[in-house]
Amino acid sequence: MSEGAVSVDTLTDDAFLGGKVRIWQPREGYRAATDPVLLAAACIVAPGDRVLDVGCGVGTAALCLAARAPWVRVEGIEAQAAFADISERNAARAGVPWRVHRADLREPPLELRTISFDHVLTNPPFYDATKNPAMDHPLRAAAHREQATLGQWLDFCLRRLRPKGRLTLIHRCERLPEIMAALEGRAGDVAVLPLQPRPGRDTKRVIVRARKEARGPFRLAAPLTLHPVGGEGFTDLAKAILRDGAALDF
Repeated sequence: MSEGAVSVDTLTDDAFLGGKVRIWQPREGYRAATDPVLLAAACIVAPGDRVLDVGCGVGTAALCLAARAPWVRVEGIEAQAAFADISERNAARAGVPWRVHRADLREPPLELRTISFDHVLTNPPFYDATKNPAMDHPLRAAAHREQATLGQWLDFCLRRLRPKGRLTLIHRCERLPEIMAALEGRAGDVAVLPLQPRPGRDTKRVIVRARKEARGPFRLAAPLTLHPVGGEGFTDLAKAILRDGAALDF
């Protein structure tokens, strides 16, 4: 186990996709919830595709994708040794062949720089470290506060894609202008899916899909509403994605 790795006693064992995927993750600090499941559901993959999860954390998104599309080959890159260690345990338990590159994406290993992927999925840190206060837990800070800028993060993702390869990411709605600027001239056929907490509420997060070196037009999809008006739980469509493993088509 790597220096600084998290012991089993500090982990919880959580079910995703209605129990089809089980994930060990830290009891405190950053904890995967709906975002990686939605991200995986939005990935368009074909048999034999090679997929890289950038900033893979404990492997939730990649393993949810592998549960829905077992024919894909998944790899990850993760700078935090503790998360990388846990992702390997999670993949081994799921029986998913998994390779995680322990590296900062600003200084990727040579072996990774020579590989092109059919698909890159990513849930970048949400907060600009220069504009947001420090967080109370180091693992939460590592997951949510940028070390690499959003532009650097997306530059790495695009460099790892083959021509016409697909990028799928989830982020805060307010960062969408930065995302579009980073994709300008490098990726097209961009589709944006607003994630609406409840009907009538402002969008907080978006899923963005794009294809490297493609020329298709920009498209803004109808929002996915996660929770019903005045009710608990999820809408029927959100439940189909989050619990039954349905693909998120937009």
